[in-house]
Amino acid sequence: MCFSQSKITIYKIEDLINRIEQTNDTLYIVNFWATWCKPCVAELPDFEKVNNEFNAQKVKVLLITVDFKEEIYKRVIPFISKNNYISELLLLDETGGDFINKIHTDWSGAIPATLLIKNYKKEFIPKKTNYEELKSKIISSQ
Repeated sequence: MCFSQSKITIYKIEDLINRIEQTNDTLYIVNFWATWCKPCVAELPDFEKVNNEFNAQKVKVLLITVDFKEEIYKRVIPFISKNNYISELLLLDETGGDFINKIHTDWSGAIPATLLIKNYKKEFIPKKTNYEELKSKIISSQ
């Protein structure tokens, strides 16, 4: 079940998988981050730049916070608002680490981490990334 609270949509892992594992021409760039993770926060402007530059193309940036659900109003939404981020924001409402292998079997659960997926073809970046790397991957996927 997914539902929206202000600027954030809360997903269960099954909802996320159903959304991104599709046969279509959309490249999903799914970034896992948290407000308390300095490398995560440092790379978010690059995801925003990609979102702004490629929004007319079939590229969809999803910023998935792994902050606790209780932190949505106290930390997550104020952080997103303060920085004027407009990429789609999701919270993965899962406890424990069972969802990690459903995202990618190479993922240890460490953040930041980014999954690129198009037509079931996945590429996983288990570390901080940047605009140039993302742009290169977008261009090579077209």
